[in-house]
Amino acid sequence: MTLTAFARRSAPEAATDEPRTATDAAAAATGPAGRTDAGGDSPQSGTRRPTRDADGLAVASFVLGLVGLLVMNVLLGPAAIVMALLALVRSTTRRGRAFLGLALGIADLVILAFLVTGNGVVAWNFGG
Repeated sequence: MTLTAFARRSAPEAATDEPRTATDAAAAATGPAGRTDAGGDSPQSGTRRPTRDADGLAVASFVLGLVGLLVMNVLLGPAAIVMALLALVRSTTRRGRAFLGLALGIADLVILAFLVTGNGVVAWNFGG
């Protein structure tokens, strides 16, 4: 039984799991717009998941790049760059966020290079 089929039933019908008529059984077997939900092999399920994953990668690259400006930029910068590129390759709907993650990842590496040349070490601190 799908969630949409459950929502379409009235309160007395929701108490039983069996549909009352053949049209209720057909409505329970099909989802919105007559699309069958058996097994998740619908055309929309194949295109929805990668886009959702790519959107998650775009957001994660932005967050890692932002956090990488402050701490562990040697690890978080390259991770933000890789995630942003993967999100862009998978054609995310959040292209702006992916580009910001890419820019912040590159900025992490630029800051790391600046601090390494200034201090001579990979570690840096907030104090003088």
